[in-house]
Formats: sequence, structure tokens, C-alpha cells
Amino acid sequence: MIKNCGFEEFTKIIRQDILKMICTAKSGHPGGSLSCVEILSVLYREILNIPPEWSKSPDFNKRDRFILSKGHASACLYSVLAHCGFFNPDELLTFRKLGSRLQGHPSTRYGLEGIEACTGSLGQGLSMAVGVALGLKLDKNPAKVYVLLGDGEMQEGSVWEALMSASHKKLNNLVAIVDRNKLQIDGSCDDVKSLEPLDKKLEAFGFIVKTVDGHCEKELTEALLFAKKADKPVFVIANTIKGKGVSFMENNAGWHGKVPKNDEAEAALEELK
Repeated sequence: MIKNCGFEEFTKIIRQDILKMICTAKSGHPGGSLSCVEILSVLYREILNIPPEWSKSPDFNKRDRFILSKGHASACLYSVLAHCGFFNPDELLTFRKLGSRLQGHPSTRYGLEGIEACTGSLGQGLSMAVGVALGLKLDKNPAKVYVLLGDGEMQEGSVWEALMSASHKKLNNLVAIVDRNKLQIDGSCDDVKSLEPLDKKLEAFGFIVKTVDGHCEKELTEALLFAKKADKPVFVIANTIKGKGVSFMENNAGWHGKVPKNDEAEAALEELK
């Protein structure tokens, strides 16, 4: 567990894990996993009220909930969870293997601590988060719900229905974040179906919007601390770089779901030392 090391060192180790996991499995999504490293690192190190002992904690029901709507970035989530004490990091290299608790997309079926929902069918995570947030409100539970979306999945109509519901129900216990790397499996988000002006659209749907550098610990932390006290649902637009940290993967849609060859993996890990 490396939770208490410096932030830069922590994120480097997470990126190394992502590459090792995907290369060992010979399957996975490096681009979008590498782009959200700082987002998940800030959430789990500085923001979320979640006990690593999970259901054994007496305050388990009051934990914050996190839903990874972009479930294909599971390698990043698993590494962050392991290094924050939820399970042994030695288990990371079982990623995507038959019978592993670390499936290609997060699943609650295998008893993995820290996983709240089965996700990865894009466009559904925000709706799930809205339902959880509404349930917490009805129970007068003070917990917050956080959800991380990919920008490609924000082209789905179900996302915008969920935004309307969250605003209508005044769910100030909901914090949505988009990993705005501007690329999806088919190329540029702008070319496939433009989201712009994203901030104004989200504001029109009743959200408080914060736009930040998604690789900056300080900006992410400030925006998410603000969201804890907001009187309306908050949406954080985190501008990121797909494939962040590996020069030949950065801003390259081809690395959405491609596994590095041995020499590419060695070069990538050398960059991350």
C-alpha cells in the first residue's frame, strides 16, 4: 500500500500498474485508464469518505459511493483501490483472468472491496448514481455519490435524462465528473458528435459546473471540496490527455483498447520511472 507517498509518486505507480496489468492480461484499455489517474487518485486519497475495511466498518452505511461509469478504465480503479488498502496489490496481475475478482469491467459479483456497481455499459452510470443519491436523500443519509464518466459516453441520451432528473430532484449529494480527454474509440469526440459548449449545456440542465485541469491535484481537490458543500448537483469537467504519461500514447485514439507490444511496454515503463 502506497497511499501515504507523494502524489506524483503515487500516480506514477498507478500508471505503471495499468500498463503491467493490461500487458499481462493481453487485454484492456490503456488510453482512458491513463487519462483518469489523477482524478481517481484525488478522489480516493483526499475526498471520498470510504473505509478501506469496507463492510467490516461500523460506519459502512454512511460511506460515500463511487461509480465508475466508464467501466473500461477499471485497471486504474483497481490499482488505486489496492494502493489505498482495499485489497492486496499482489492481486492486480490477475486482471481480466478467468475467475479473477478483477474483471475487465467492475463487478459486484466477486466480492471485491470498494466496488459499488457493475458498470461499463456506457451511458448508464450517471442514471445509477442519480438513483443512489435519491435513495440516500430519502433515508436522510449524509453520504455523497460520485460518478466518473467518459466524454464519449456523454453522447448518450440517457446521460441527459439523468442530468434532468438530478436537477429536478435537487440532488446536491451528487457529484459528476467527466474525463474530458476529447477522444473515443472512433476518434475525436468533436468529429463523432460534438458536446460543445459542454459547460453551458450542463449549466442549462441545472448543474454547478467547475472546469479544471484533470491532471492537476490542486485544481481537482479545490473543485471537489467545493462540491462537498454545494447546494446543487455539481459537474466537474476535468480536461485530460488520453494516454497521459506515455508519449506515444498521448492524444492517440488508437490506444483506446490496444495492448502494447513487448518493446512498446518496455519503452512506456521506462518513461514512467
